Amino acid sequence: MKSPLTRRSALKTLAGTAAITAVAANLNHRLSAADKAAGPVKGNVNHSVCKWCYPDISLEDLSVAGKDIGLSSIELLTVEEIPTVKKQGLTCAMVSGVPGGITKGLNRLENHDKIVEWFEATAPKAAALDTRQIICFSGNRAGLDDEQGIKNCAIGIKRLLPIAEKNNVMLSMELLNSKVNHADYMCDLSVWGVALCEAVGSERFKLLYDIYHMQIMEGDMIATIKKNHKWYSHYHTGGVPGRHEIDDSQEIYYPAVVQAIVATGFDGFIAQEFIPKRADKIASLKQGVQICDV
Repeated sequence: MKSPLTRRSALKTLAGTAAITAVAANLNHRLSAADKAAGPVKGNVNHSVCKWCYPDISLEDLSVAGKDIGLSSIELLTVEEIPTVKKQGLTCAMVSGVPGGITKGLNRLENHDKIVEWFEATAPKAAALDTRQIICFSGNRAGLDDEQGIKNCAIGIKRLLPIAEKNNVMLSMELLNSKVNHADYMCDLSVWGVALCEAVGSERFKLLYDIYHMQIMEGDMIATIKKNHKWYSHYHTGGVPGRHEIDDSQEIYYPAVVQAIVATGFDGFIAQEFIPKRADKIASLKQGVQICDV
């Protein structure tokens, strides 16, 4: 014999039904979003991705998948790698490979000769491949004060400017966090990077504003972007904390940030630079592009 239906049991049944309905609705919403992601991008954002985040996917395979997703670029490549992405009609929005990497950069005078030599060899090749931005780094502090770091960087950058001008390319210094990923890195705040841009005073030198890194260091991203956007030539994404997918598992609301970037009149590239946690890494990349396709 069945138990009689009481008010309490009826409420439990209704609550369970409501929960199932909510889960189903959420699943349908996610499926609908996935279906929409398969469509073409809107055209307000030039989408790119950083290859290093996908070590298990060949550059050729990533180029094919990226083209289908709506990417215009795969970046942080050496000039030797760029022809592979050009076969798919893509470009490389940011060339990599500068000597010394992140830690030994332009804030030390003794690093300048090697960087200038590399830039002299790389800039003409980048220009010939129709690639217009080359990344650079401040280097670590290693006891150097911020003011002297700006002076030293400006000296090195001014040696690079005639080469950039001749080849119609731009030098872009990346803002990185020194709290989690790059301890002691000097160009770790917007105010420092902007001060360097003002000291250099050239349209051939700007900043790569990494949203992930700057959320960790200073937050207040939308106001900072609105204030300093003329100094930002490029943007990178990444979920905080963890630098994984940029969905609702992390704290940044990327649609609002990207809308603020687009509202400044920015017509450069926004690159996905998160490390996918999911097994289907291309699906995560597709989702990231769709989130930023405002």
